Amino acid sequence: MASDPSNLQIAAAFDELADLYELDGAIVHRVLAYRSAAKAAREATVSVAALTRNGTVTTLAGVGKTLEEKIVALLETGDIPAAVKLRAKYPVGLLEMTRLPGLGPKRARRLFDELGIDSLQALRAAAEGEQLREVKGFGAKFEASVLSSIGAGIGDKPAQRVLLHRALSVGEQIVAALRAHPAADRVELAGSARRQADSVKDLDIIATASEPAALARALGELELIESASAPNDNAARGRTHTGLPVDLRVVEPENFGNLLQHFTGSQAHNMALREAAVRRGLHVSEYGILDDETGETLRCATEEAVYERLGLAYPEPELRENRGELSPDFTPPRLITLDDLRGDLHMHTLASDGRNTIEQMALAARARGYEYIAITDHSATHGFGNHIPPDELERQIERIADVDAQLDAITVLAGTETNILPDGSPDYDDELLSRLGWVIGSVHTAFGMTSSEMTKRMVAAIEHPWIDAIGHPTGRKIQSRQPYALDIDEVIAAAARTGTMLEINSAPDRRDLNDVHARAAAENGVLVLIDSDAHGADRLQHVRWGVATARRAWLTPEQVANTRPWAEFAALRKRAR
Repeated sequence: MASDPSNLQIAAAFDELADLYELDGAIVHRVLAYRSAAKAAREATVSVAALTRNGTVTTLAGVGKTLEEKIVALLETGDIPAAVKLRAKYPVGLLEMTRLPGLGPKRARRLFDELGIDSLQALRAAAEGEQLREVKGFGAKFEASVLSSIGAGIGDKPAQRVLLHRALSVGEQIVAALRAHPAADRVELAGSARRQADSVKDLDIIATASEPAALARALGELELIESASAPNDNAARGRTHTGLPVDLRVVEPENFGNLLQHFTGSQAHNMALREAAVRRGLHVSEYGILDDETGETLRCATEEAVYERLGLAYPEPELRENRGELSPDFTPPRLITLDDLRGDLHMHTLASDGRNTIEQMALAARARGYEYIAITDHSATHGFGNHIPPDELERQIERIADVDAQLDAITVLAGTETNILPDGSPDYDDELLSRLGWVIGSVHTAFGMTSSEMTKRMVAAIEHPWIDAIGHPTGRKIQSRQPYALDIDEVIAAAARTGTMLEINSAPDRRDLNDVHARAAAENGVLVLIDSDAHGADRLQHVRWGVATARRAWLTPEQVANTRPWAEFAALRKRAR
């Protein structure tokens, strides 16, 4: 009997069905229903197939009776009847085309209807022949984008890495469950997850235990694990229901520091560490530190002991990327923490595309211990609907003032996330902007400009007297959208010259500025902001990922603007100067 499909296979089936329905011109609610079901299956930490067989799959968000029937059919027949019917109507290559950036099912269908393009090969040929520009809405820039994407292999297959917040949502549960096992002593995450990287390809877990074999077996017994094997008594390998590989290694306590250091990485850090050790007559590995002169191997119970033996200061895991942390004169910075933040200057409410009211966002922020926030709903031209035209912003200013007057222990600023127009100007007039307490400017449209055009646009925005900060400055979406072309050094120089803050947007798929750019900004005297960009009160906690990026950027609390109390922060705004 065939095994049940995994959560990722079920998610892929719903993604395909959503694409097929969109190709077929189905109503948007039907398409969104299947996309929501795919997301629910992909992020479920328990078996969706098992939930279906138990009759409890509708407890997953977005999965109702109709979708349950589809999963039942998939389990029983290996396919979804509606998908079989729609596949017969459209070429397979048409679905492959929808994975390209800027295309999608609707636009792919237009190319199919008007030019007969039904595959990536045909799309490439049409772009090379300058035929795409004949279709309204498809110009020369799109043709260039198509050729670039196909040449880079974009659209060939889904990304292999998992965003950090999704990896940790299951990884931290696995670690907690293993720590609760009677045989467990120490259990720690290692790898890129411990370094708080943007994304991870697997989870490495290092442990010590009174009964190593029992702890190794315990990994496969967790509900979070889809499948597992134990190659020996001291190790286990598994795969989560979200498709993430897990490697567990159980070691002797006196070797714990060696293994944790080795498997935390990064590869670049470890290579540099080994080279530094060789110069001292030492050899570093997961098994210990071998002294060439004595022939003895030092086994370390802690990571601190590893670095101490090598004559190096201890670097926090987030710093281990071979960016200066192994220098003899390295002094560990006092890295920023979540507790250092005193305000959040980028969030949305029901007035635009948020899910909560001004008061609800303010109360949630106050509960986090914040002294101040700015309500920054989308402006009039950001391009996604649910925006605030100028007359509505007038009323929003009054509503925010009312909430600010009613609430103690927190200052609520009337702000906006103004769209930066192609010429670099904000999309509200200066008189209206001057009446706000805070303005963050962001690019939401016209991403396809050349580097010189986009840089000129951003510098003009930075130089604007009423734009206090730039939001998600490079526009990247991790694994789904490249940063727009931009001279980031020129942007940083302009921000330093004008006293404009640059944001680390904490949305887990943004983390923009990235760690390299944020460090460069701080080193050039730019004050960095860490904001949630929350579209709901429950998303204020997203600042965790912005702080992770800031720590990877070596940032101290002094280099982050919103670690300051309100009186100090208020004076840093352009309008206060």
